[in-house]
Amino acid sequence: MEIRPILSALLRNKIAPLLVALQVAISLAILANALHIVTLRYEAATRPSGIADEHDAFVIELSPLKKPPFAEVIAQQKRDSEVLRAIPGVASVAMINQVPMGQSGWNTSVVIDRKQIHTTSVGMYMSPDSLVQTLGLKLAEGRYFTDDDIEEIDFDTTVDVTPKRVVITQALAQKLYPDATSVVGKMMFFGTGNDAKEVQIVGVLQRLQTQNAQTTPEGEYSAILPVRMTERYGEFIVRTEPGQLAQVMRDAETQLRKITPYPIIVKLTSIDEARAKRYRDDRILGWMLVVVSGLLLLVTASGIVGMTSLWVSQRRKQIGVRRALGARRVDILRYFLTENILITSGGVVGGLVLAVALNQFLVSQLELSKLPITYLATGAAVFWLLGVLAVYGPAWRAAGISPAVATRTA
Repeated sequence: MEIRPILSALLRNKIAPLLVALQVAISLAILANALHIVTLRYEAATRPSGIADEHDAFVIELSPLKKPPFAEVIAQQKRDSEVLRAIPGVASVAMINQVPMGQSGWNTSVVIDRKQIHTTSVGMYMSPDSLVQTLGLKLAEGRYFTDDDIEEIDFDTTVDVTPKRVVITQALAQKLYPDATSVVGKMMFFGTGNDAKEVQIVGVLQRLQTQNAQTTPEGEYSAILPVRMTERYGEFIVRTEPGQLAQVMRDAETQLRKITPYPIIVKLTSIDEARAKRYRDDRILGWMLVVVSGLLLLVTASGIVGMTSLWVSQRRKQIGVRRALGARRVDILRYFLTENILITSGGVVGGLVLAVALNQFLVSQLELSKLPITYLATGAAVFWLLGVLAVYGPAWRAAGISPAVATRTA
């Protein structure tokens, strides 16, 4: 079948084909970028936090109605740790000031030279216990802290929380020293200028997300300080034996209330709950984009079906004449399919250009990654297939028009 007659017919009635092609182009641009965003959100929501076996860990926060003196808080923290470790089903306990995906905690800025202007924001974890053991972290190089590294700080008398040594994540090490094969033994500074506090890097972790778990590279920039602090009365992360989480959480609250000599508020949160809360908005956005994409496909298919049905109704006489002159049903069917493929192809080409342009805008405004070519190819294939399926019904009905129609309408 020659394409020239089909193109001539389309050019004589340009408005409807252009509207359908424009609809395909806009839908393709939105669909490709929407699916890309959904994939990025899913990958972010399922990426590892650095905590091993998250479903076997929980956080317990203790808040007294009136904060006791420093010495009493330190003693109570140690008693709480001992009680938690003695509960059946507990594998490990560590005091901590924040947890990955907890969405609240400490950030600070770090540099490798006091004269630096541009700083790197870091999630700052503080614990006098082994987070490597309790969180299940993995050291890439160096060592973790010893008892001699730990410092006890009273926030009522000082605001300096900088010890002499620090353990950082691999992502942060590469950010600070991109050309170094090893950062163990190197120095870094909290803050800038003459007041910046110098610390030595003694260990590098493979991964530990910040408390905000940003989807940008900053979500992996974390540092651990060997500090026992009283700014918060008591926050512990507890690792349980497999299958013991629910029972241990109940026992932990009961036991801690028994040994605390004053009223306290107890809040328990599993790591699974923290993850679900952190990525709740991402999941909602993902489902919204999926629904919008589905509606776009439905609207586009409806437009193609409506346009083809209208054309079939308007061209019944021509179809009847062609059938009377010997055109087969397959010829009529092929005509409408070819016509729609041409329209859809024009829309797909325009949609690919719009998709790239929209992605460039999102990259500049929202720091998204560039749209992979697979999404463009998949989107084009989806709309080509959609065009064929949407036009097939009306085209099949057109092919069934009897040659007698030409006689009745002549």
